Amino acid sequence: MTTRHARTLGALAIAAGAALTACKGKDNYASTDTTTTTSAGSMQHDSTAMGGSSAGGTTSSAGGLTDPNIVYILDQANAADSARGKLAETKATSADVKQFARMMVGEHHALREQGQALAKKLNVTPQAPSGDQSEQQAKSEMDSLNAMAKGKAWDKAYIDYEVTYHQQVMQTATQALGAAQNAELKALIQKAAPVIQKHLDRAKEIQQKLGGATA
Repeated sequence: MTTRHARTLGALAIAAGAALTACKGKDNYASTDTTTTTSAGSMQHDSTAMGGSSAGGTTSSAGGLTDPNIVYILDQANAADSARGKLAETKATSADVKQFARMMVGEHHALREQGQALAKKLNVTPQAPSGDQSEQQAKSEMDSLNAMAKGKAWDKAYIDYEVTYHQQVMQTATQALGAAQNAELKALIQKAAPVIQKHLDRAKEIQQKLGGATA
């Protein structure tokens, strides 16, 4: 995954996570640990420091993304991670990896539906950023995973990718906050941190069980 692609995709995955967060409601956050809560707070602090634009605008000043760009990549990001999860459900041999894959399929499917509902509510037409390669990148990753035989190496390759993916999402959260122009979209992005952190933490746990990060 290229840095440019990871940053673009990451911004929208954050927004996607926010949609699920909003759907689940405040009660689910009551049990969130201090690490994820701190992540959300840091996102707010960093976004404020970046000097976000007014909610009424359409062109972003951070990361070169517009709200229509964000909505577009949100849909692509959730579709891709859900598809990888479905593949892992059939090819993974580790019980932990299969469970993680089921979580990715279920939650990212819900994220995609919520993202589409948000786009409709905001009357935003999704638009691919200039030079966006998200579909091609997703296809390339799926082709690589499809070509590999079942076994521990496959499980490791899948989990390694998921760790990297969610790390990039967390790293680019502040960029997404700075880029979003709609106040509601900004709020949803901020609330996404605990969801994305949960995915990352679980992927890292499984990665360690499978031998640790690949050098």
